[in-house]
Amino acid sequence: MGILNSRKNKKFSYRPRYYKGEGSPYEIKHKFDEFRTTVGSDSGLKSKFKNAWDDFSSSKRIGANKRIILIVILLVLIFLYIIDFDVSIFFQEL
Repeated sequence: MGILNSRKNKKFSYRPRYYKGEGSPYEIKHKFDEFRTTVGSDSGLKSKFKNAWDDFSSSKRIGANKRIILIVILLVLIFLYIIDFDVSIFFQEL
């Protein structure tokens, strides 16, 4: 065991006795990996950020963004009502 070399994990090729399927039953895979473009590619950092931005700014999320903004505004108004915020400071009397 050297000072500069890190220790490598041991790999075993264990297969369960009664498993009749493809691939490894112990492989950890996320639920939505096949729908993401940023997962699985070994490209550069710039392309990862570009793919992530494309996923974030897709047109499918416009309805969800409006819904989130509406919920945030509603929660802010409820909070202002609870703390008894005085709105009259915004209106000046002439």
